[in-house]
Amino acid sequence: MLKASMYHYVQPFNERLPFFKNLHIEDFCTQLDYFEREFGFVRKQDFLDAFHTGKLPEGIILTFDDGLKSHYQYVLPELIKRKLWGIFYIPTAPYTHTKILDVHRIHLILGIAPATAVYRKLIAMVSDDMLPGTLVSDFREWPYHLQEDDDHTKRVKQILNYYISYEFRESVIDQLMAYFVPDDINDVHGFYLTSDETAELAREGMIIGSHTHSHPLMSKLNALQQREEIEKSFGCLERIIGKSDHRTFCYPYGGFHSFTDETERILTDQKVQYSFNVEHRDITRDDILQRPQALPRYDCNHFPFGQCRAAQHQGTVRKGGVG
Repeated sequence: MLKASMYHYVQPFNERLPFFKNLHIEDFCTQLDYFEREFGFVRKQDFLDAFHTGKLPEGIILTFDDGLKSHYQYVLPELIKRKLWGIFYIPTAPYTHTKILDVHRIHLILGIAPATAVYRKLIAMVSDDMLPGTLVSDFREWPYHLQEDDDHTKRVKQILNYYISYEFRESVIDQLMAYFVPDDINDVHGFYLTSDETAELAREGMIIGSHTHSHPLMSKLNALQQREEIEKSFGCLERIIGKSDHRTFCYPYGGFHSFTDETERILTDQKVQYSFNVEHRDITRDDILQRPQALPRYDCNHFPFGQCRAAQHQGTVRKGGVG
């Protein structure tokens, strides 16, 4: 069986972000021990060869999304120590802009303030003209009070990632950041990998892939916009690490709702050898040979010791998955 596991924030807890959920580095190490016992790790060359030979290796592949500073600080040393490799999918806008990406600013807002407070503030800001017409009535029927804090978290993400039109999204998040997040936490340079750190990952044998330029929901973009996101990202990465033996990509947000048939055609046209979706099942030979632009992978919370927790819950038992 060939499996891929997906990670985002792997780091110690930050007491200044009491609601911010991440996989603690100690749990990550424990999960790697579990993988070694239960599955073993796939050799990099065996995985790459499979796209030519159709011979499917057995074991697990590690993938890391979003180009986070914690991947250099905490993940890379552990992989080097264990003589492991991983695929790091990097959005490239942070290399050319001095602003944290909207998707991560949402995480910071929800990490520093109770989700109920964020939800109420957001609801008061959203006007009908910010929403596609087909979603207005659905949005207005939502209840103001939800049952659980996690329900508010999901609703905030749904509004900002899927409902609000992109022309209004950044401004709304700007206002939420100004209201909830101190300036010293809103630091793009301390949040993402630098170009030098990305180059070091490549020198250490890690695969560097594209996660688009600005981390949009690709299915919300037209074909030209999708192509621009992909081309700009690979162009930036190649300026940092040079020409790669192969190109690889993963979809922001993941799931079949996050991309289209056109996205897959563009990736194939751009000579991308394989792309990762989020679909919780093993990779099959048919995936490798027939639909390499939508390889399935598990969130690491589907395996023991992958539980994502916040600083306020750091005393809870460590088991389960990561979100």
